[in-house]
Amino acid sequence: MSAHEGQAFNESETQAVYRAIRERRDMRHFAGGEIAPELLRRLLDAAHHAPSVGFMQPWRFIRIRDRVLRQRLHVTVEQERVLTARALGQRTEEFMRLKVEGLLDAAELIAVTLANGREQHVFGRRTLPQMDLASAACAIQNLWLAARAEGLGMGWVSLFDPVEVAALLKLPEGAEPIALLCLGPVHDFYDEPMLQRDRWARRAPLSCMVFDDQWGTPSALFDDANEPTFL
Repeated sequence: MSAHEGQAFNESETQAVYRAIRERRDMRHFAGGEIAPELLRRLLDAAHHAPSVGFMQPWRFIRIRDRVLRQRLHVTVEQERVLTARALGQRTEEFMRLKVEGLLDAAELIAVTLANGREQHVFGRRTLPQMDLASAACAIQNLWLAARAEGLGMGWVSLFDPVEVAALLKLPEGAEPIALLCLGPVHDFYDEPMLQRDRWARRAPLSCMVFDDQWGTPSALFDDANEPTFL
C-alpha cells in the first residue's frame, strides 16, 4: 500500500465525493418549498470550512428573508439580463430564451459578499490581491457540493450591477457582492449542464486545458489515456 492510500477515504466515500462533483448543476428551475434551519446551518458551515488565502475568510453571507427585497433584487437581475442580451449581438434572441435565474422560486436566496477591510490581509495577496475572490469562490463551491449531496439544487446568479446590489443590501464601504445564490428543492437535476443541454456552449476536452512545462505544450498525461467521463 502506498503512503497516500493509507490516508484515502474508503471506496464508497470516495465515490460519493466524485458523484457530488459530477452531478452538481447550476440550477435555474426550483420547486419552492423550504429548507430546515439545521440543514441550512450545516450547508453554510460547509461553506465556512473552505480554504482561504492567509486564512482571511473573506466571505460574508446575507440570507434574504424579506420578500420585497427579493423582488427588488430580481428587478436588478432582470435589468442586467436585458443589457447582457443587447451586448451579445447576434446571440441576443438565443440568450433571451435561456432561463438565467430562479430568485423568485427558490426556497432560499443568499447573497455572498466579500468583506470590507480586505486590504489589511497581505499574506498571499501582495502580488495577487484577487485571491480574496478566489477564496470566496471556494466557499461557494463547498456549499454547492454539500447542497447536491443533500438533494438540494443551487444556482449562482451573477447578472447584476454590484453597486445597486450593494446599496440594496446596505453593505459597508469596501464590501462587494459577488453572487446571489438560489438554493432549494428541485423537481429534477439536469442530466447535463443546462447551457450545454440548451446548446449555448459545451465543456471543452480536459486535454486541451492541461499543458506540460509551458503554455501550449500538450500534456503527456493524455497520450495513452481516455478523457475522464465527467459531463
